[in-house]
Amino acid sequence: MTHRRQIVVLAWAALLALLLGSPPRPGLGQGQEVHGENSSFVGNGVAMVWGVLRGARDEEAQAVLRIAPAGGDYVAISVDGVDPFSQRRQELFGMQTMAGTLDVRTSRGTFADLPRREIHLYTANDQHAQRPSLTVYFMGLPDTTPEFASEAALRRYLDETLAKLRARKGRTP
Repeated sequence: MTHRRQIVVLAWAALLALLLGSPPRPGLGQGQEVHGENSSFVGNGVAMVWGVLRGARDEEAQAVLRIAPAGGDYVAISVDGVDPFSQRRQELFGMQTMAGTLDVRTSRGTFADLPRREIHLYTANDQHAQRPSLTVYFMGLPDTTPEFASEAALRRYLDETLAKLRARKGRTP
């Protein structure tokens, strides 16, 4: 390998390490950003739990994210999928009122192109301004996410786990 080629390879490696090492920062006017990290999350006034409903074929598997208030004043929610390299963004779940528990379902296959999930939570004031108070992000479907063969088993797990999380609502991640 030539000296010039080594320099180019090292420069690209350094750039990639920089991009992977620092998560994107919230945009102008956005509120706090928190890394969800695990298949269950409670903190900042919200509780979330992931589960996967397997399908007859891999392409039919669904990632399910159950979200519920846990002491926060959030009135609305939206979810984006993001490619962390190109910053391409796609709305996966348009802004909806958050009156109680809410399930967001996406094909597990969508994590291949849009691995970062951003869950945007809005207070009443922020909803009208179209800017979230809180964004909880996940870098892909968490490795600890359990998979289920039936809808009933998935629902039972989501209900039980969310109840446990909401009981600890004062804790942060």
